[in-house]
Amino acid sequence: MSYVDIHCHILPAVDDGARDLDESIDYARRLVDEGVREVVATPHVANPRFPLDPEEISDRVAALSAELHSREIPLRIHAGGELHPSDPNSLTDAQLELIANGPAGARWLLFEIPFAGVDQRYADNCRQLMARGFGLVIAHPERARGLFKDGGWELLRDLVAEGALLQINVCSLLGNNGLEAQEAAVGLLRSGYAFTLASDAHPGTRDHTAALGFALTLKAGASSLQAWRLTQANPRFLLRSGIPAGFNEQRAVTISRSLPVA
Repeated sequence: MSYVDIHCHILPAVDDGARDLDESIDYARRLVDEGVREVVATPHVANPRFPLDPEEISDRVAALSAELHSREIPLRIHAGGELHPSDPNSLTDAQLELIANGPAGARWLLFEIPFAGVDQRYADNCRQLMARGFGLVIAHPERARGLFKDGGWELLRDLVAEGALLQINVCSLLGNNGLEAQEAAVGLLRSGYAFTLASDAHPGTRDHTAALGFALTLKAGASSLQAWRLTQANPRFLLRSGIPAGFNEQRAVTISRSLPVA
């Protein structure tokens, strides 16, 4: 197995993830032991609780990568960020580029779902970000309160039809975010709307991995092929190919189903 995790708070001492370098190193060793080969470091960005200049992220990733190399821990870390939903368009295009992934012309952002629920303001922010030339991977939509009860799903489904992709969390499948989030995650997985699964790990407090996610997707009713796509092929596709302009729901399903089996 060669897992890829696009949502991980592995950088030390920047947010509510790893508290220090030791926690980052210990978690990196565990990742490698469990078959995770690449992660995107996604510290909170534009989150009022965790002020962080996006320009710092690349240097912090380079420093952690150097530490891993010196300790012979073969884990590749990509610079990224988890963009907070409160005021994402306050960031300049240059700042967004610092936390985007994918090749030129297909760059994408990890955009956090609002826990209070998906509303028109969030949908408008998504469209504004896409209009600025960025694809979107929406982080843990299952954690939005009342997703399938309060009209949020209709708004989110329209965004998916326009090219946004959905990333569900390992901790949600575990039930750690409550029964509602667990059932929503399973529903997104079984319906095929989930494009990828990620750990959203916070080493030291929430230190599950994408490897556990593979087992949980099987337990939730996914085939071994779907579990492989969610935890390996699809996240790797996002890093290598990004979200091209004109991407939509049908192209996402077609690409997911056509990726070769390892």
